[in-house]
Amino acid sequence: MISVFDRVRTVWSRVTGAAAGEEGTPAAGADTRPHNLFEAAAAYVSASVEDDQERIDEAAGWVSPEALSFGLNELACRAVVALAREREESPRQVARALLGLPVV
Repeated sequence: MISVFDRVRTVWSRVTGAAAGEEGTPAAGADTRPHNLFEAAAAYVSASVEDDQERIDEAAGWVSPEALSFGLNELACRAVVALAREREESPRQVARALLGLPVV
């Protein structure tokens, strides 16, 4: 299984020619406002879960690789906190369980 961070590294190598902070161009007929880093992270993760490489590449092009990385980190943090509250466990326990690590 390829991790999200492996995919970010792969996408980073594809988009190194893009200027930092440059946002992608929306498709014809699409919403004309630029995508923000949280939209990019949500689209990237959902496409990764569905193993949709075309959508992964599209979402990765919406923001700079640095912004995407920040958005992915923020999404991961929020997901772990939400699951921890739902399960009534500590965020550390939930994060370790999600990664298949022994809970200490």
